[in-house]
Amino acid sequence: MNLLIVEDNRDIAANIADYLEPKGHRLDFAYDGVQGLALARSAEFDAIVLDLTLPRLDGIELCRQLRAERRTTPVIMLTARDQLDDKLLGFGVGADDYLVKPFSVKELEARLLALLNRLHPAEQATALQVADLSFNHQTLEVSRAGVPIELNPIQRKLLHYLMQESPRVVKRAQLEQRVWGDHPPDKDILRTHIYSLRNAIDKPFEQRLLHTVHGVGYRLAEKEAE
Repeated sequence: MNLLIVEDNRDIAANIADYLEPKGHRLDFAYDGVQGLALARSAEFDAIVLDLTLPRLDGIELCRQLRAERRTTPVIMLTARDQLDDKLLGFGVGADDYLVKPFSVKELEARLLALLNRLHPAEQATALQVADLSFNHQTLEVSRAGVPIELNPIQRKLLHYLMQESPRVVKRAQLEQRVWGDHPPDKDILRTHIYSLRNAIDKPFEQRLLHTVHGVGYRLAEKEAE
C-alpha cells in the first residue's frame, strides 16, 4: 500500500513505520494538518491514516476539506478519544474507519487492507502476473512457475512497480521516486538492487523477464523491446 500518515506524535509515527515499511508498504509522513493536507492534494495514496488532534489544522477539518474537494482517498482516523460523539463527527466529515489509541499496528494494517478490499475488491484480490511470475498484493508472496521467491522490501517495491507498468519501460527516475521518494540514493544503489532482483527472478529460469533499456530504464516483459 502507498500510505500517507498524518500524526504529530513522532513515536507513534515511528512505530507505524517500523512495522509497515519492512512489509513492503510505502509511507509518507506529515506532522501537522497543513502539511498533511498539502501532501494529500499533491499525490495519490491508497489510504490516509489521520490523527484527530493535530497542530495548525485538526483531522476533522482536514478530512472535511478533502471531501469538499471530492477527494475519495480512504481515511482511517486515529484518536485518544473514545466518545461516540467524536466517532460520529469523524464519520460525518467522511472518515471511513476509526481506531482508538493506544492501538495495535498489526490491527491498523488489517483494517487498511480490509478497507481497500471493500472499496476495490477486484484490484486487491487479483495478483499481478507477468508470464509465469506472480506477485500477490495481500500476502506479498512472489513466485515464478510455482517456485516461491524470497525478496527484501526494496526488491518487492521495485518488482511491484515494474509489474504494474509492464510491458512499458520505467525510467530510472520513476523507480527511484517510487521506492525512495524525494531522497533517492546514489545511482549505483538502484543498479545494485536491480541486479539482485534479476538474480532472484531470472537467473534460476530459462526465460529472462527483467530487461535493461540502456540510457532509459527497465521493463518487465516476456520479450525485449525491438
